[in-house]
Amino acid sequence: MNELTPIEAFCDPELAQVKRKRAPKKVLPLDQIVEGDCIAAMARMPDKSVDLIFADPPYNLQLGGNLIRPEGGKVDACDDEWDRFESFQAYDDFTRDWLAEARRILKDDGSIWVIGSYHNIFRCGAILQDMGYWILNDIIWRKTNPMPNFRGTRFTNAHETLLWCAKSEKSKYKFNYRAMKALNEDLQMRSDWSIPICSGGERLKDDAGDKVHPTQKPEALLYRVLLACTKPGDVVLDPFFGTGTTGAVAKRLNRRWIGLERERDYIEAATKRIEGEMPLDESQMTMIAEKRSAPRVAFGQLVENGMIEPGTILQDAKGRWQAKVGLDGSLTCGEISGSIHQVGKTVQGAPSCNGWTFWKIEVDGEWRDIDLLRQRHIATLG
Repeated sequence: MNELTPIEAFCDPELAQVKRKRAPKKVLPLDQIVEGDCIAAMARMPDKSVDLIFADPPYNLQLGGNLIRPEGGKVDACDDEWDRFESFQAYDDFTRDWLAEARRILKDDGSIWVIGSYHNIFRCGAILQDMGYWILNDIIWRKTNPMPNFRGTRFTNAHETLLWCAKSEKSKYKFNYRAMKALNEDLQMRSDWSIPICSGGERLKDDAGDKVHPTQKPEALLYRVLLACTKPGDVVLDPFFGTGTTGAVAKRLNRRWIGLERERDYIEAATKRIEGEMPLDESQMTMIAEKRSAPRVAFGQLVENGMIEPGTILQDAKGRWQAKVGLDGSLTCGEISGSIHQVGKTVQGAPSCNGWTFWKIEVDGEWRDIDLLRQRHIATLG
């Protein structure tokens, strides 16, 4: 054994030095997928090294028999081996083990999100509290397109629950309140989120046209979680990585990520998916300072006061899109028209966009954020 005991360290300094050299160095595998058991993988990571953990653990669904659609087709439900446990006690033991390692590697001011269904989320919640985590919110993800209850024996199961927890009651966790408010049409974000389940082109399929993963989460869900609780450069860990939704969204938002996964098919799909992901320019929106007392300025006011002339051309940082400023402060990019935020969101195909940092204006031969002009206008207001 290479583990060093206190007695050895005190009584035999030479042996202690040898064991320290032999002990494997704990490293943080940034922007990598680690294959294998998540508990063992986390055990190899340094203490207090991760800013956020998003965990989508096995739900222990306890499915009995096949589910059949009304027309006779079989429902593609989650009946994989990795979701099966011998008993509730076995599931609870597994949950305590991975949450203990998660707690060790989570920074003191970090936070953790755990998502689940009625099968497991209440067991997870009790264990989280028993271990000293501090529950901040329970978020209801209301699925706008849930799978029906084909047997007609229960209510349609149309939601899942996310538990957002700080490491302790005293943790100074991150919460990007203004970003969440902007994402919600300038209204305070509520704890019930209406987001479709993963479908269409986002759903990963194999060569036979079947789902690669039975419970792939929608990117919009992870986008909101990461935007709420992290900033660019933060380290995000997903111990149940699956097909890599967390990693894909983290890369898009310029966060560092770590994925832990034991299923080879999922790793291959996630690797290909993340390699094709491109970071968004608007990811800096979460760095906007909390300026609750600053006056609100509409883009049209800059046009009204002559700071930006109608017909001015704006573009993104990489020059991929150009838009013309209208008389009313709207932008037009090809056939797309709307506000600075709406047009930026649409051209990128993103869930949201902070137009003030996405669009640039040419000033003295350099492309600068239009937010520079907004700040100048605010300064004139005294």
